[in-house]
Amino acid sequence: MIQIRKAEERGHFDHGWLNTYHTFSFADYYDPKCMGFQALRVINEDRVEPGRGFGTHSHRDMEIVTYVLEGELEHRDSMGTGSVIRPGEVQRMSAGTGVLHSEVNPSRTKPVHFLQIWILPERQGLRPEYEQKAFPAGERAGKLRLVASHDGAEGSLTIHQDAKLFAGTLRDGESIRYSLHPGRHAWLQVARGTVDVNGKKLSAGDGAAIEDEKEIDLKGQDAEVLLFDLN
Repeated sequence: MIQIRKAEERGHFDHGWLNTYHTFSFADYYDPKCMGFQALRVINEDRVEPGRGFGTHSHRDMEIVTYVLEGELEHRDSMGTGSVIRPGEVQRMSAGTGVLHSEVNPSRTKPVHFLQIWILPERQGLRPEYEQKAFPAGERAGKLRLVASHDGAEGSLTIHQDAKLFAGTLRDGESIRYSLHPGRHAWLQVARGTVDVNGKKLSAGDGAAIEDEKEIDLKGQDAEVLLFDLN
């Protein structure tokens, strides 16, 4: 069974400096039918204007993954971390018992376009952690590259949840097949382009909840996707 969440159905707010879309309920957007999917709680697609961003604010008990599509995002936090995240790089912050951080577009001329993902942790009260890794374009081209997992397999980021996150790009007509183990669930998020998933067409911004499917067949048209394998 595949249930599609269309891009235009998402919550949308344009704050001038921030143009944001919420796949699931978040902040001032509330839909009791869209509170998340399994341990996946938030997928926000954000575009931030040059020199603007999110000032210092707090999080706790959440696994936060940031995936930059275009531009740069500067991160600073109360753990002493300071970094810039660029396309091809993925950041994981485990908020745990509590962390303060800020996210700013450091460019004076170019906007930044990114996805911010929240995953519920396997337990509360974890020690706050930060991790960032690069996954070159060649590792994601025509395949699903594991970028986050519970055990940090294949050089992926380590998240405190029984979940796997894959990133992949597909040129026109390229296809990928992914086997879903019994009892597992998947969420597919299309970051750009169009994708045919088991015969259903999805476009940029669309998402799909996938259950009771043995295999996921993806065929892309200049596409970039994120696939979540969830308990």
